[in-house]
Amino acid sequence: MSKLLQDAVSEFSKLPGVGRRTALRLAMHLLKMDVAAVEQMAGSIARFRRDVRHCEVCNNLSDEARCPICQNPERDRSTICVVEQVGDLMSIENTRQYKGLYHVLGGVISPMQGVGPSDLKIDMLIDKVASGTVREVILAISTSVEGETTLFYIMNRLKAFPTVKVSTIARGIGFGDELEYVDELTITHALLNRREVEHP
Repeated sequence: MSKLLQDAVSEFSKLPGVGRRTALRLAMHLLKMDVAAVEQMAGSIARFRRDVRHCEVCNNLSDEARCPICQNPERDRSTICVVEQVGDLMSIENTRQYKGLYHVLGGVISPMQGVGPSDLKIDMLIDKVASGTVREVILAISTSVEGETTLFYIMNRLKAFPTVKVSTIARGIGFGDELEYVDELTITHALLNRREVEHP
């Protein structure tokens, strides 16, 4: 195998979910593309990694200090939907059923992976709720063991705000499912049928 091809396969293999066979297929596909198109693709990836920022309000990815969702005056600022990752936010946005704001945690609590509450944007969420403008927090977190741990941790923190309604998306989403890969109709039903969580 060509050293250049080996290098390309090696780089593609570093991506999550991409094995050597898929990496080889991707590398071979690049050979069929026009050189200018490949250079444009590489430039876009480099610019994305170099210039993308996290929204200072919700932790979503953005080109500016604030993402377009947080800048939109028509969004309901009294409702915050808490998600694990940006991909989850995008999945919910694609349903076009939710009109509030978001808060991206940046992951879930996972002691096995060395991820604790302080590694996530939970304090940022609590500060937002403490501002007094939030009436409902929707917890749209996956039903994995780590997700449930994170959900209960956040619910415990939110007990300090008894006037704030706390709800979870309806569990039409199967246990262990990643929100990012759930179809839009299922997410829509889960959002519309969310249930209020009573403060313990």
